Amino acid sequence: MKTIKDVAKLADVSVGTVSRYLNGYKIKEANRKKIEAAIERLQFTSNPMARGLRTNKTFTVGVLIPRITDIFCTQVIEGIEEILNPLNYGIVICSANDSLTQQAEKLTYLKNKCVDGIIMMPVTSATLEDEGVVASGIPVVLIDRLVKDCELDAVVCDNVNGAYSAVEMIINKGHQKIGIISGPQEIYTAQERLTGYMRALNDYNIEINEEYIVYAPYNQTGGIDAFRQLMSLEDPPTAIFSTNYPTTVNAMKVMLEQGLQIGKDISLCGYDQTELFQMFNPPLSVVVQPSREIGINAAEILLKRMEGDHSRFPQIQRLKTQLIATESVKTMD
Repeated sequence: MKTIKDVAKLADVSVGTVSRYLNGYKIKEANRKKIEAAIERLQFTSNPMARGLRTNKTFTVGVLIPRITDIFCTQVIEGIEEILNPLNYGIVICSANDSLTQQAEKLTYLKNKCVDGIIMMPVTSATLEDEGVVASGIPVVLIDRLVKDCELDAVVCDNVNGAYSAVEMIINKGHQKIGIISGPQEIYTAQERLTGYMRALNDYNIEINEEYIVYAPYNQTGGIDAFRQLMSLEDPPTAIFSTNYPTTVNAMKVMLEQGLQIGKDISLCGYDQTELFQMFNPPLSVVVQPSREIGINAAEILLKRMEGDHSRFPQIQRLKTQLIATESVKTMD
């Protein structure tokens, strides 16, 4: 079995330099490249348990998300892995299945696993059920959603302006009757996207019609009933803004079932970019979140906290969204 000494010899660096690299510390770029080349050539694998005994760390990070099937979550995890994998951190991924009870249970599970830190997307923004994790001193970084009365580092998107840009685009194409499929009222992102919708209408002096505001759960069936409710109104909207991936997919599903054409019979703008949305004709207008960057930034903040840097706490990063406008929102005569 190859050892750290073999890596150091082949890379022509000291054993201490290799050790610092394996333990996640910054080293000279030239040394890093030589060490990585030596590791690959020797097919060297470090022992995380041994490293833990030396450093009082387990070199594992917990990632807790509401649903394992959520495409946005998987893209965020890819960003997390991009930062942590080269540092030889193991990642324990847990799903809360949209349950506050399971969220608390999974947080306790991660604490008992002695993870060095946790990145989590809370089920709701109302409360964090297990304050014991925070009190234990394990660094926690929130993604996508803030939690009321809870001071923690977080990486979120500028949901207000993201939603505003979508509704403004719809207005500029001549629409006055604009519906919104909003998310659960207790979720931070849903609150902000609804705020952006209402702010755009107010800025353009369009009266807010409460019938055009419907709510849907952020899950695999969310948005089906909401879309049908909007379209069954005596005076239905000419355009609909759907505020997350599942509700957008389900709105499109109902449209196909009812024989409605996107951009002709009804205009639609969604949230979160996927390849699926671009396969339609026309492609879907959509607000794109930098999901991979969310994961990258969250992992970088967590690394800093795990290394003992507690400056600028809590650190809240808000990332910009991007609007892709297509013919799925038609121009009104």
